[in-house]
Amino acid sequence: MLDLNRIRSDAQGVRNALLKRMDEVSFDELLDWDAQRRALIAKNDQLKAQRNKVSSEIPKLKKAGEDVQPIFAQMKQIGGEIDQNDAKLKALDGKIQGFLQGLPNIPDEDVVAGGKENNAVLRQFGEKPAFDFEPKDHVTLCESLGLIDYARGAKLGGNGFWIYTGLGARLEWALLNYFIDEHIKDGYQMMMVPHLLTYACGYTAGQFPKFEEDVFWLEKDGEARQFLLPTAETALVSLHRDEILDEAELPKKYFSYTPCYRREAGSYRSEERGMIRGHQFNKVEMVQFTRPEDSAKAFEELVGKAERLVQGLGLHYQVSKLAAGDVSASMARTYDIEVWIPSMGIYKEVSSASNSNDYQARRGGMRFRRPGGKPEFVHTLNASGLATSRVLPAIVEQCQLADGSVKLPAPLAQRMGMEVLKPVK
Repeated sequence: MLDLNRIRSDAQGVRNALLKRMDEVSFDELLDWDAQRRALIAKNDQLKAQRNKVSSEIPKLKKAGEDVQPIFAQMKQIGGEIDQNDAKLKALDGKIQGFLQGLPNIPDEDVVAGGKENNAVLRQFGEKPAFDFEPKDHVTLCESLGLIDYARGAKLGGNGFWIYTGLGARLEWALLNYFIDEHIKDGYQMMMVPHLLTYACGYTAGQFPKFEEDVFWLEKDGEARQFLLPTAETALVSLHRDEILDEAELPKKYFSYTPCYRREAGSYRSEERGMIRGHQFNKVEMVQFTRPEDSAKAFEELVGKAERLVQGLGLHYQVSKLAAGDVSASMARTYDIEVWIPSMGIYKEVSSASNSNDYQARRGGMRFRRPGGKPEFVHTLNASGLATSRVLPAIVEQCQLADGSVKLPAPLAQRMGMEVLKPVK
């Protein structure tokens, strides 16, 4: 959520920043509501002071034998006016909060305007694999190697689901353990979070109310709604909701493995078959809570960690800095780590590293206190570390051999107890 004080003091500056990611925005109505609200608060303060003053005179008047009924009538009138103003204030507060809740984050100053057409590739790692044979796509490879059963996955869950089978299940688990081991080495605390979350988690993360329809909801009569988490970030970022941390506790560094459940509204493109896009996939997610002055350094740390995981697998990838219109609504900046998928001839994102600055902290009331100081909002950051549903296709395609087998990257070969996956059909 944006700071109303910032909008109040620099409405045009905030508007110009938001126009990098929005078609249009006006604060005229918001500022009018804010002016009305402040005027009502001042009026109520004046009325309450008047009521207190009159109230203090009643004992003296009674003692002097004077009639106090006119004063009681006056106090009743003042009380009624205060109640009316309180009702107006409540309505204005609702309008103001609703408006602020609908605004996306302010992009960082160096984030360029526009959509994905303005994304910029910052760097690449390794060379695109060159084959002296006709390479296969990941769907064909995963089926011939006996790693994935797409048909039975669709039978069990419908379109957008698959089953890891045999060595495929072991390979998926080896990938996850590789990621987990590296995060533990780097001093991140592992968390096992609920997969069913309350509305407040989605709101704090900035996904609600705008993207409520992008998740799977569970409805129960007489109970608060819960939804299946679309990413572990939605849970992790609420760990310190409505808390005030000591400065000495920061930074907080967490990671969690969860399946991710997404409705993925819209049609699937023909090339996004197999595991490239689905309703359920596995991901390890990192989240940091930092002081404001440390968040830029924390962002670079998260990007570097995600890159090292892909480098450890020997995969060719690139890092892209997203333009404002391609950054998710709750984030101020995002870098995507994108692996090369040879059969598709394109790069696909396996990690997004993002900094929300204090946007999520304001929504979730997450603050810290320096010694002797007032509470301040923390900064929150997150990065995938990593999502497997595109890493595994990249591995089998980039590491395939002429006979249809796949040479495993060293971290996976060690965990699998084998160096090569061979076709079973």
